[in-house]
Amino acid sequence: MKDVPKDLINFIQTGEKFLVAGHRDPDGDCVGSQLTICSILNRLGKEAIPCSAGPFKRTEIKPYERLFTLVSNENVPDKNVLNGAWVIITDCNSLERTGELAPYLENLPTAFIDHHYHPEDGGISSLDYIDPVAPSVTFMVLNLIRALGMETSREEAELLLFGLCTDTGFFRHGDQDHALSFEAAARLIYAGANPKKTYMAIYGGKSLESRYLIGRILNRAESHFNGRLIVSTEEYEDTQTYGQESRDSDTIYQLLQSVAGVEAIVLIRQEKPDNCSVGFRSLDQINVAAVAQSLGGGGHKNASGLSIAGTIKDVKIKILAEFEKIFT
Repeated sequence: MKDVPKDLINFIQTGEKFLVAGHRDPDGDCVGSQLTICSILNRLGKEAIPCSAGPFKRTEIKPYERLFTLVSNENVPDKNVLNGAWVIITDCNSLERTGELAPYLENLPTAFIDHHYHPEDGGISSLDYIDPVAPSVTFMVLNLIRALGMETSREEAELLLFGLCTDTGFFRHGDQDHALSFEAAARLIYAGANPKKTYMAIYGGKSLESRYLIGRILNRAESHFNGRLIVSTEEYEDTQTYGQESRDSDTIYQLLQSVAGVEAIVLIRQEKPDNCSVGFRSLDQINVAAVAQSLGGGGHKNASGLSIAGTIKDVKIKILAEFEKIFT
């Protein structure tokens, strides 16, 4: 694991006003790291504004939406919000990935904190805290708190455990080299975080309609390459019927990963009549990030995604062609 850069510590200690941003379509790790950094900055006597392009469509992060300054093409931030601000961006390493926020953050002093990195994303400045080995950005923020000579509050511990559990799949993605994830969880629990409460925040509170949608997606699951790859789809009419709030991708991936012999899973969603989102998961050896990157996406070796123009039929053909290079 990498140490927190000294220039980032100085950046935080010197600045007076910060915009704390994250990637578009945030998840628990993104939201948890943003809000914790804002809390840290506030405790240091700084002004901190959590901002996001949204949308907050995941059930578990919906309650946090009210805490953010939302920015879109229709909701332009006030100039007073931007004046004199420095920027900390979490869970992504380029302005582009902040979505509609990006144009307003350009030319502002900026530091990135992220556990994704690909050389094509550009260079790393002395301010950037980038550690691809870290299990989550919230894990890195916990290290940042210690580097600043601070203790973790109970509220911060709850946010950090929420993010850590999101990105580790409640620790089911870890191998024997992930002892530090459990050490971090123990520290957060000692600080007041409740693992049962965190589990229910992530996996509980789902609607009955979300279970119906899972059934539809499972019924469409297709086996390819002698069972090594499973592909399923969410049709456009599914979203119209059940809404985005009924999506529960993690449960679908868990169920399909338990199939004997499967090595990788692909879930294709028709988001609009002419555009799809694609989620990739692998159990171990298959690098789905490479597949996602070949089609314009990105992510981790075992969890990646992309947005791509076309219909499910067309996108599936492209994806199967990429996996054919791996499995044959």
